[in-house]
Amino acid sequence: MVRLEKFVIHTTKYNDFINITDRVVDLVGQSGIKDGMALVMTAHTTTGITANEALECLQSDMMDMMWRLVPEYGHYAHSRMLHSYGTTAGNPTGHLRAMLTGNHVVFPVSEGKIVRGDAQEIFFCEFDGAQSRTVYVEIMGEA
Repeated sequence: MVRLEKFVIHTTKYNDFINITDRVVDLVGQSGIKDGMALVMTAHTTTGITANEALECLQSDMMDMMWRLVPEYGHYAHSRMLHSYGTTAGNPTGHLRAMLTGNHVVFPVSEGKIVRGDAQEIFFCEFDGAQSRTVYVEIMGEA
């Protein structure tokens, strides 16, 4: 059996890490799938999905690292007029930071629950907000 679910997040900050673990856990629990896997994916190229510990100090360190690796005011080819879009591209850092986190995570599902480490949480990473964002959760396996 395969179930594709989705939910929308309304982000409020330009860059942010939002814990979505409870939403994913609920969707897996409601799916009826007992054993298999769950894929969590963002539908946007300036956002990411990652798994890490939910410590405020660690989230601050993660954001600081992103800003050091991809400085906000660097020279980027994407910061120019895009005639095919009819607008100026102003979000190169969002695309590059999203590449660092990746756009998905996969977890095993056993006995109707996702299998993860004790401190592992799932984060939606916003790098070009504030916006409405869609997250897909595909749960695959046996009922």
